[in-house]
Amino acid sequence: MDENKNAETLEKGKRHWYVIHTYSGYENKVSANLERKVHSLGKSDRIFHIMIPMENEVVADENGTKRIVTRKVFPGYVLVEMIIDDRTWYVVRNTPGVTGFVGPDNKQPVPLSDEEVKRIMTGSINGQGLQEEEGSDSQPKAKPQINLQLQQRVRLKTGPFASFEGVVSAIDRERGKLKVLVDMFGRETPVDIDYTQVEEIE
Repeated sequence: MDENKNAETLEKGKRHWYVIHTYSGYENKVSANLERKVHSLGKSDRIFHIMIPMENEVVADENGTKRIVTRKVFPGYVLVEMIIDDRTWYVVRNTPGVTGFVGPDNKQPVPLSDEEVKRIMTGSINGQGLQEEEGSDSQPKAKPQINLQLQQRVRLKTGPFASFEGVVSAIDRERGKLKVLVDMFGRETPVDIDYTQVEEIE
């Protein structure tokens, strides 16, 4: 049944969002290179959008001064909306900096589900607008007192991964940050979030 579903989603002529994996720090170069290739090869009718999901984050320095920084939601990944066929697959796969499509089989990439696309677009500032920043007043936020441990399972409460579960892989108690491994794109994807964005799973 799953095989039939995959065959249906990869039906030729249908546009879907796919995820490509890049070398670390090459996301912007990959996006720019792919944009140029799409236009030079006349593939804009098959490769529609290239996106690096971004989000705004309020950070405070040692003096408590706050500023907004923009960061990548999924470091090492670029999203592409396209109609998959042999030629478009080749164009994307052979773009410098691309290591492959995300999926169990690089030759048969699996598109994102509608739910995954919705989560990503809602949670990224270049997907569906800027989310309201919480705690952006002049008072520095108190460090949350959450007793989490490495390898502990947690549930994300806000952002594009809301309701997703993951495993804590790193804890930065000074900054109040966690790194959580979330099962996304067919593999464990590291996500940096605040303590306040997760809840413990009983």
